Amino acid sequence: MDRLAAVHVLEQIAAHLELRGDGEFRVRAFRNAAHAIEDFTGDFDEAARTGALGDLKGVGPATLEVVRECLATGRSSTLEQLKGEVPPGLVEMMRISGLGVTKIRALHQRLGIATLAELEVAAREGRLAQLPRFGRKTAERILRGIEYLRRTGDSHLLHHALRQAEQLKRTIAGVPGVAQVEVAGSVRRRCELVRDVDLAVATTRPPGELAGRLAGLSGVRDVVGAGDATFTVHFDDAIPTKVYAGPPADFGHLLVRATGSRSHLDLLVLAASERGLALDASGLRRGEVRVACPDEASLYRALGLAWVPAELREGSDEVARAAAGTLPQLLERSDLRGFVHCHTVYSDGANTVAEVADACRAAGYGYVGITDHSVAAAFAGGLTEEVIARQHAEIEDFNAHHADIRVLKGIEADILPDGRLDYTPEFLDRFDFVIASIHTRLDLDERAQTLRMLRAIEDRHTAIIGHPTGRLLLGRQGYPIDMRAVIARAADLGVAIEINADPQRLDLEWRLCIEAKAAGVAIPIGADAHSIAGLSNVDLGVGMARKAGLTKDDVLNAREEEGFLEHAKRRR
Repeated sequence: MDRLAAVHVLEQIAAHLELRGDGEFRVRAFRNAAHAIEDFTGDFDEAARTGALGDLKGVGPATLEVVRECLATGRSSTLEQLKGEVPPGLVEMMRISGLGVTKIRALHQRLGIATLAELEVAAREGRLAQLPRFGRKTAERILRGIEYLRRTGDSHLLHHALRQAEQLKRTIAGVPGVAQVEVAGSVRRRCELVRDVDLAVATTRPPGELAGRLAGLSGVRDVVGAGDATFTVHFDDAIPTKVYAGPPADFGHLLVRATGSRSHLDLLVLAASERGLALDASGLRRGEVRVACPDEASLYRALGLAWVPAELREGSDEVARAAAGTLPQLLERSDLRGFVHCHTVYSDGANTVAEVADACRAAGYGYVGITDHSVAAAFAGGLTEEVIARQHAEIEDFNAHHADIRVLKGIEADILPDGRLDYTPEFLDRFDFVIASIHTRLDLDERAQTLRMLRAIEDRHTAIIGHPTGRLLLGRQGYPIDMRAVIARAADLGVAIEINADPQRLDLEWRLCIEAKAAGVAIPIGADAHSIAGLSNVDLGVGMARKAGLTKDDVLNAREEEGFLEHAKRRR
């Protein structure tokens, strides 16, 4: 069990305690511990073993003991006990946007609802109206939330799957006979939601031996297909993992097959046929002669194709472009010159301006745009004009004493329901750049929400539209909005639309990024970091950009500081 798995256990304990009706203090203790461990950047195993985790603000003896038990056994007896006391359906209901613990407990106590199916029936029959603070609109929102959960019920966030895949990769790499291990499947293709983890393994030993090793890991429930070259590992509280094992001489074919997608593989089969070759699950052949593919490049080369980056393998035009030699030079993390969209202790962040700047310098950035919340976002500690003045003075003092990184005065200004930006136009002039975002009134209809966004785009201060669809992966669908109209207007006026790299957002999603790029819209990658640990969100944003085929020329903060600021100043 790794750090993120431990965080998941602590959050699950907090949710179960809250639903059981435990005191707020105990619930908050587990939530605070989860947040502290999620932000921890040191050696997690070592810190847990030595007790150093207990020095973190928010981690107490009880929560530390839970983490240690998880690491030692792969399980939490506290969570297992709570699961026996709280109906699992109530915990699942917490994933429905707008349905908080108080309402869930009322549903259970007053109507006896304990499952999503029972909740759906009650919503359709109108029985929710029997309860205080429930009505027709609430029932409609609940039904939409249930529909969304059903579509994504077996899915997992990319960053959780990626952490699990990397941890298991390290474990398998140490097994005798294993020559190479690579993460494959939808994780490697950087799909924002994944259903399982896939690993390709080159081994000189029988696959059954590897399966037996994995079956002995802590937390493994069973291994299905243990005698086959492809088998699946099921964990007690983790994502199912499919392992593709084969000899090193054919590892390239194995990795391509394990990576997918199915549509991409179909295109490769067609390309092979056109060259008199046969490509199937057993490998690449010319007649009865097997074509050795020790790496992916050798397989693509045999098909007359350039190697296709994994993120592009979705069965679109990537194979045709690989044949024509017109695949783009995709964005790399090292192409980013600036770090934008981050929050400090001035609003709802965990670190000071100087701490954020120092971390960005250490990560190789030349500038950082601080964008705390504007005053209307009271829920996130939105900044008054007086507080902004203090922050700007602090930024100016930092810049006066540091030449190797520059801090820009940004703001994440709320887009008000009528489309105006928070603060007066004269006050907005004080900022180097403005990210305009919607945080409230997500229930407006499509026409009203679209007009609201279009008006914000037309404001001369708006440099970037933040998390443009408002979606929270596995939490809520985005608000209704005509994104094609938004993209067209942003292109007309030179307003950028961000890829918000928060793991739960990844918004603008990659399919719409393709449309934005085609329209000529600049696309920054905004980390939406609320702590130093959040700097790593950028890697997920780079993955989404690559999946959309973006190059460094398409990404706003791949420009040097002068180019970034010129974009913000152009319309003013």
